[in-house]
Amino acid sequence: MKTALALRHVPFEHLGLLQPLLEARGYAVRHVDVGIQPLPTADLSDADLLIVLGGPIGAYDDAVYPFIPEEAAVIAQRLAARKPLLGICLGAQLMARALGAAVRPMGQKEIGFAPITLTAEGADSPLAPLADGTPVLHWHGDQYELPPGARRLASTTMCPEQAFAIGNHALGLQFHLEANLETIEAWLIGHAAELGAASIDPRMLRAQAPVVAQRLSQRAREVFTAWLDQAEAA
Repeated sequence: MKTALALRHVPFEHLGLLQPLLEARGYAVRHVDVGIQPLPTADLSDADLLIVLGGPIGAYDDAVYPFIPEEAAVIAQRLAARKPLLGICLGAQLMARALGAAVRPMGQKEIGFAPITLTAEGADSPLAPLADGTPVLHWHGDQYELPPGARRLASTTMCPEQAFAIGNHALGLQFHLEANLETIEAWLIGHAAELGAASIDPRMLRAQAPVVAQRLSQRAREVFTAWLDQAEAA
């Protein structure tokens, strides 16, 4: 059986829509809670797929969260081995860092539902289903620079780096395509302090989620299916 290992930083930012999709493709899925559980170095190397999930910390917060350099090093090893790797939000930022690119605060928060703009390469990538303007969930205050050798796939006005690819085996997404909007309340509770600091009313996000949920979940499945097909063949 194929194995998928997910590095999780907070319990409610989990695989979401990705988990049933992976299980349907024959993956045995395992979560590792980074900072609480030790990183299983051998398992990380041997896994058929590694997914690095999001979280409310910075990819540069080494002094405050001492596990970050080790996590970045593991990601760098995975990238060097050219094995399938998906990074989401913090995960994409850690991928960028592992590839030598800077990650820094934006000076503002990008939180809420909004479409992305695909580049020409993005339109010819697994992200193509999002070209129809489907709003995706943004939830971040940091941004990465495009790593050397990466292909820029998408942008927004607020944040020009929204997705990148390395070959066909590695994909970094700044936005949360994996989020199951049926459980958006967990995000609103878990990130209550961040929403308050950004003067964002959780009632707005709660009202918007069911409006976009069906369309967004379908696009998410299309994107992830296309990328997994590509990565597994790489």
